[in-house]
Amino acid sequence: MSVKLILLKSGDQIISDAKELVMGEDDKNQKIVGYLLTDPFKIVSQKPLLLTEEINNNDASVEITLSPWILLTSDKSIPIKPDWVVTVVEPLESVKKMYEDRLNELKKQTSEGTST
Repeated sequence: MSVKLILLKSGDQIISDAKELVMGEDDKNQKIVGYLLTDPFKIVSQKPLLLTEEINNNDASVEITLSPWILLTSDKSIPIKPDWVVTVVEPLESVKKMYEDRLNELKKQTSEGTST
């Protein structure tokens, strides 16, 4: 699995198993024609609201929420055009673990739901 953090032109931050879709016969002529995102989740981040008199600038905590990127689909893999991608980067290890834990939780729920 190649978990990546993708920033889209819309401003959405997506974490997903991402694969480049390439076209071309050899390495020199290959061109990225899209990305295939498997199990994509939208990341929403915000600084927690602190109601204190003293502001601590060393506090770099951020609240992270993961939700399915496109809620009304049962598709696991979603292709996107490369012109919608601003950048693709490695997520922080803590965010990657959160994503993997969320996937494992969903897979467990799905397997329990189909076995009953």
